Amino acid sequence: MVRVDGTATDRFDTTRFEASRNRLASLAYRLLGSAADAEDAVQDAFLHWQAADRGRIEVPEAWLTKVVTNLCLDRLRSARARRERAAGAWMPEPLLDGDPMLGPADTFEQRESVSLAVLTLMERLSPLERAVYLLREAFSYGHAEIAEILEITESASQQHLHRARRRITAARRHGGGVDPASARRIVEEFLAAASSGRTERLVALLTDDATAISDGAGLTGRPHRYDSPLRIAALARAGFKPTDAKRRFVGGAPAIHYALVNGGPAVLFVLGDGVVGAVAFDIADGRIASVHGIAAPARLVRLTEVWRRSEPGSPLIARW
Repeated sequence: MVRVDGTATDRFDTTRFEASRNRLASLAYRLLGSAADAEDAVQDAFLHWQAADRGRIEVPEAWLTKVVTNLCLDRLRSARARRERAAGAWMPEPLLDGDPMLGPADTFEQRESVSLAVLTLMERLSPLERAVYLLREAFSYGHAEIAEILEITESASQQHLHRARRRITAARRHGGGVDPASARRIVEEFLAAASSGRTERLVALLTDDATAISDGAGLTGRPHRYDSPLRIAALARAGFKPTDAKRRFVGGAPAIHYALVNGGPAVLFVLGDGVVGAVAFDIADGRIASVHGIAAPARLVRLTEVWRRSEPGSPLIARW
């Protein structure tokens, strides 16, 4: 990727880095599942870029991809990351559609790789499997390029991809999703059933092996996982029922808006111009296969920033 190059160094300046920033951030986000960590990794890459002998860099985009990927792998392998993931304290950070950090969404594989469901499933992969899977599926790198980025053989890259695909496919047992209009209808039905406490209707909207993950608003130290439709229905009834205690906790009575988060349907609890909660849905075969509930303020910072720049429509519920 490098050679002695006599061309002027001005084509490797800050402007060139900034032109790659969104692509690098989308790669880092997919690898780390955290917008804040992704921003840190990209900033670290910029420091590497500034310190590098840029006149020897033949293809800046390839060089930067390698640096960001390996910085992210270092983070995934760190003692802190291992502790968080081993303790089950990790959850992906949600991003509102329109956020450039979501990156390319032209193919099914690109859209799938940034969904909250797949970001969660990628926790089952080793860091190398995760990197190979994303570089191949989301960014269309060939195995020769991946081998050079990760400093492994092409054969090893192919093996990592095979294992990653097998593990994710085994966990994603359902067929494809539904069209946007049907997805919205299903979410609205779920919201109506949860708000009115209709357990049977909630269960009917869920797949038999549906899962739900809630971060407990960041108060419990680790997410809670629910693995049966009945338990998820009970969680939904409790979570969507407004109470004075909940309103005091968030500082008022939020509106509930429909939105797209990580490419999938979601509802956002919005108070003033801030998002105080998000519930994202993964829909497959016409039913809800997984639910992610996020209310920890630290996980909603970037989503709120993008929300403030958006033009939301009328809320589903004006005052919760």
